[in-house]
Amino acid sequence: MEGLLYRSIEEHIPLEMIYLSENQQLSQRKLIVKEVNDEYIRAYCLLRKQVRTFRRANILSIMPDVRSKQRYLH
Repeated sequence: MEGLLYRSIEEHIPLEMIYLSENQQLSQRKLIVKEVNDEYIRAYCLLRKQVRTFRRANILSIMPDVRSKQRYLH
């Protein structure tokens, strides 16, 4: 996972994530990672069209968005 997060930062490659929120809601997001630390990631969420913070422990799955060949500048 670490490599994917840093690749998204460096190359502006979108990732697809399945996330479990604090209130136990599942969501699927496309995002471009901006910042990574031990507990959180900050990323531009292509669904909400704004920068969001996600708790790393709540990320259930993360992978490159294979359907998108587009790179973003966000």
